[in-house]
Amino acid sequence: MHNPGNATPDRFPAEERFAEGAQFIAGRLTRGTSGRTHAVVDPASGEEALTYELAGTADVDRAVAAARAAFPGWAGATPGERSDALHRFAAVLADRAEDFARAESLQCGKPLKLTREFDVPGTIDNASFFAGAARHLQGQSAGEYSGDHTSYIRREPIGVVGSIAPWNYPLQMAAWKILPAIAAGNTIVLKPAELTPLTSLLFAQAATAAGIPDGVINIVTGTGREAGEHLVGHPDVAMTSFTGSTAVGKRVAEVATATVKRLHLELGGKAPFVVFDDADLEAAAHGAVAGSLINTGQDCTAATRAYVQRPLYEAFVERTAALMETVRLGDPFAAGTDLGPLISHAQRDRVAGFVDRARAYARVVTGGEAPGGELAKGAYYRPTLIADAAQDSEVVQSEIFGPVLVVLPFDTDDEGLALANDTPYGLAASAWSRDVYRANRATREIKAGCVWINDHIPIISEMPHGGYKSSGCGKDMSAYSFEEYTQIKHVMFDNTAVAAKDWHRTVFGDR
Repeated sequence: MHNPGNATPDRFPAEERFAEGAQFIAGRLTRGTSGRTHAVVDPASGEEALTYELAGTADVDRAVAAARAAFPGWAGATPGERSDALHRFAAVLADRAEDFARAESLQCGKPLKLTREFDVPGTIDNASFFAGAARHLQGQSAGEYSGDHTSYIRREPIGVVGSIAPWNYPLQMAAWKILPAIAAGNTIVLKPAELTPLTSLLFAQAATAAGIPDGVINIVTGTGREAGEHLVGHPDVAMTSFTGSTAVGKRVAEVATATVKRLHLELGGKAPFVVFDDADLEAAAHGAVAGSLINTGQDCTAATRAYVQRPLYEAFVERTAALMETVRLGDPFAAGTDLGPLISHAQRDRVAGFVDRARAYARVVTGGEAPGGELAKGAYYRPTLIADAAQDSEVVQSEIFGPVLVVLPFDTDDEGLALANDTPYGLAASAWSRDVYRANRATREIKAGCVWINDHIPIISEMPHGGYKSSGCGKDMSAYSFEEYTQIKHVMFDNTAVAAKDWHRTVFGDR
């Protein structure tokens, strides 16, 4: 592992921190054995931060074996013991908050103020939430449902969980997958995206510092085609949790089917932003800018399709474009930066392709280009507003995953809600109205796992996150997520000394 140009030591000493390797197995950093390397690139400069050895299938096997060996002891710990360990974990995360913020900004290009104020505090809050949840894993009250027999329900850990996390929120996605799994008594092998492994590795190291036993949390950093597929198909992995695109999610489901694993899938999104004609225009325009540009638009819940009732349409387009033009692009580590780069030059080019093709059938109101000057070295793209596209057009139906908002008009409430539901996705949405009845109708009729009213993007640990339709199945965060990582067992026992004999006699007669 090396940092060829020593490009970013002032941002985060990546080479120094991961000199022993980018795999974390059985409590220690180690090198991958695939024979191939991969670079973590600072997307703000295009320079390599470090190069590491990728995991191969043998590394996945070692990680799964470590998780399997750790499972009996961790599953056998009391809920209080697991809770205490997670409380210590949250404290270590808080102590190392600046390290996490800087590493996340380096590998993702997120403004440091975003990682300091959103990503890292949210992760610490998740750890605290699941520390408490660990003491509340409940079955169901006992009862006599069949004669002299008593039945009750146990909730038990599943075993080894194999998880795959994306590159857009690597720290939070690691937390969303690891914390509920281990709070419920499972052990885990997580494969982060090759582009962004740093904070997942720091997360696992913090767990060890908090006293979580070796092997409970393991990180393998390899390609999806090799390490990812091997992890999903591994016979000793009892459950697969995946966050990423719908197309890759379908492949994960296909591979997992061979060993009949439990699946947890958080997939793509194309969130509608429905503005009724009685909405507060200024609030809606500010909400649209914040909701569409969060994490440079690389967020599956980001506002991507704004449907605005016709009396407000032109004013909304004008005000939103004006606000977008005030957003400051710049170095993620500079205090005045509002928006950082996309994750890579390839992603920037992909986003630019969508916008360039849209010029043939829609109006690019603002943005629609990469900036020049010093920022041209990075994967930057200006905040972009597109108006007047058709509902069936590419920019309305496809997940762009960049700082692009498309605005379309509608006339009646029925039409606006129908348009909001007219994509294969259903992860998140928002509706903007001063009328409580109108807003309540939107929450009922929009088919999405989360519907905000007069806001867009906030999440909290106590409430679930997960989609409808092609946006996947299962929930992250909250008690609902906690239960995803358990299996239910019915226990039934005879309260008499003769019931079994009576049952035998009923079935087989006297013998």
